Amino acid sequence: MTQKTTVPSWRPDVFARRRAFLDARAAILKAVRGWFDANGFVEVDTPALQLSPGLEPHLRAFATELVEPFEGKARRLYLHTSPEYAMKKLLAAGVPRLFQIAHAWRNEARSRVHHPEFTMIEWYAVDSHLDDLVAQCAHVVRAALAAVPLSLSDGALRWDGRRAKPADGFERLSVADAFMRYAQVDVMATLNDDGTGNAGKLAAVARAAGIPADDADPWDDSFFRIFVDRVESNLGMERPTFLERWPAPLAALARLDPADPHIAERVELYATGLELANGFVELTDAAEQRRRFADDVAAKARLGAPAYPVDEDFLAALEHGLPPAAGMAMGFDRLVMAATGATTIDDVLWLPVDPG
Repeated sequence: MTQKTTVPSWRPDVFARRRAFLDARAAILKAVRGWFDANGFVEVDTPALQLSPGLEPHLRAFATELVEPFEGKARRLYLHTSPEYAMKKLLAAGVPRLFQIAHAWRNEARSRVHHPEFTMIEWYAVDSHLDDLVAQCAHVVRAALAAVPLSLSDGALRWDGRRAKPADGFERLSVADAFMRYAQVDVMATLNDDGTGNAGKLAAVARAAGIPADDADPWDDSFFRIFVDRVESNLGMERPTFLERWPAPLAALARLDPADPHIAERVELYATGLELANGFVELTDAAEQRRRFADDVAAKARLGAPAYPVDEDFLAALEHGLPPAAGMAMGFDRLVMAATGATTIDDVLWLPVDPG
């Protein structure tokens, strides 16, 4: 039998080293919940067990089985990777402003910023637009920072020896401008007239920038190679950055800009190179959503990734009628890390998942 070499995180001496971060976490949680309460959002609590955990090609979920008590049949279910589908069903049900502070699960390698079980703040508001989403997100960040004791905070978001100070304002930067600024790449010129990505053209651009890429690689693979290698680590320096106006192939569950179908109404928040939040003006077209799900399923098959079912109940909610809305998902643990200056996600978790 192999003996464990890690020291349990509950050991008083180990726990004491993290206690200040955890007390700050509790204060931030209270402050964030208070902001949503004060701004007309109702707190909801949706099931973690879902038929579909999310279809994004690179997501891997945890699976389990539900045994029906009277029939004795087992159904495959998954721990959600986000409460997004369930919360949008509540939008369709008639809840106009809702938020949730939920545990989520992703079966991926641990790192200083990744943990298999983590906490998300997710919120949606009917008749909201991208500007509303950006303003709401900035308020949440400021509320979090204001709750941190002075012993842990200098008013900035900090990680990996870098600082971004919200008091100096939030930068808004388009994906096109970020690629040109940090990679000297005109990413929008690699889109076809219909808004789809030209894989060969972007692969050639990547190679010209010194980044390995093959013409057979999907467009989004080359995009993220450039993004990770040249762009991401530069975002949110000195002040937090909202990265907006994403190319249409990366719309995910976002609506395309009615004035420019090459652009998705998607925004992400970065501070010191660390992604904190991802939000959309929501896609409400059920047929378009079904088409995107089919593309995701095909992409997972090409990658040899596990296949997950499409949530037909979610599509039925879209067909019934999802009101115009915008929503944001924020990594709560990462927010606490950045607000307190913690160096690893484990520092801000009351009890990290046992590494075995």
